[in-house]
Amino acid sequence: MKPENEAALAEMVKTAQGPIRIFGGGTRDIGGPTEGEVLSVAGLSGVSLYEPGALTLVAQAGTPVAEIESVLAAESQRLAFEPMDHRALLGTSGTPTIGGVVAANVSGPRRIQVGACRDSLLGVRFVDGQGRILKNGGRVMKNVTGYDLVKLMAGSWGTLGVLSEVSLKVQAVPEASACVLLYGLEETAAVDAMSAALGSPYDISGAAHAPIGIDGHSATMIRIEGLEASVAYRVEKLKALFAGAGAEIHVERAPQNVAAGWSWVRDVALMQGGSGDVWRLSVKPSDAPGLVARLREEHPDIKVLYDWGGGLVWIETPAGRDLRTTGFAGHATLIRASEETRRTLRTFHPEPTPIAAITKGLRARFDPRGIFNPGLMG
Repeated sequence: MKPENEAALAEMVKTAQGPIRIFGGGTRDIGGPTEGEVLSVAGLSGVSLYEPGALTLVAQAGTPVAEIESVLAAESQRLAFEPMDHRALLGTSGTPTIGGVVAANVSGPRRIQVGACRDSLLGVRFVDGQGRILKNGGRVMKNVTGYDLVKLMAGSWGTLGVLSEVSLKVQAVPEASACVLLYGLEETAAVDAMSAALGSPYDISGAAHAPIGIDGHSATMIRIEGLEASVAYRVEKLKALFAGAGAEIHVERAPQNVAAGWSWVRDVALMQGGSGDVWRLSVKPSDAPGLVARLREEHPDIKVLYDWGGGLVWIETPAGRDLRTTGFAGHATLIRASEETRRTLRTFHPEPTPIAAITKGLRARFDPRGIFNPGLMG
């Protein structure tokens, strides 16, 4: 099924006789045992409103992210939340769409500064499980009618409704950027350094650590963006802050090199093309190095990448290893694995009983027939 407009989408959902598997561009198919007839929203495409002065953009759900980024770049603007491109990591093809980004709440390294995708989401239009077209939110931040539902749709993975249109606030591209690089820190010291940077007044827009970086050596990366004079000032302050950290300090100022380095982090290039399972862990930053150390005792060759100051940890493990049994406080999402492993371990971390009850109630309200992506989230 590939509707060309919202009315056709609603009719297809209303008359569906069985489960529906919702697709945007097919680039983030990480959901495991989801059955049903494929419904692609790729035909719902195009930017329907863009007001650069108001930092507001409205697009249909099937609009390619690349098209949106091109429209924004023409006005020196961007999506603030820096969504990753999963294709190289997952070995998928297709075209990432803005509806898929919102449905998965895809958020990159800049989340520590500007929030997640859901924090840039102003409004949505979607079709519920009964084929009703619903609108929630608005096109400006001060219109907060039903705002919680707008945020709820971000990260729902199509289990509450099929997005047809999204409204987003966007951000001006800063005048300058820089990356302060700390070479040679072990992981606990790296997390301490990132925490110090994030706790400083220097407005950090990225904090990541790779035990094996782009050049094969340990690298801690701290990004600063803004006006040229401000960036230069903050770079010097951060160099002074890290002077006693025991690291070799370098500063990258070339815009193309800064962008390339953070694209490497954003798209988890370290684990692209590998054969192991890839997990995405959300943990307390200070807990992350200890968790990784315990895993290395069992699997010394695991690949690791820390983002969000250590609060997000990407780990590539041997196939079939369940990281949820390692006894840590946080959430583990299985991003890349075989279908067999997905059926056994499931993609998403089990919800606590009270949250699971709320989730079940929401799905019963918005999708009473249970036709949207059944089995995806438990």
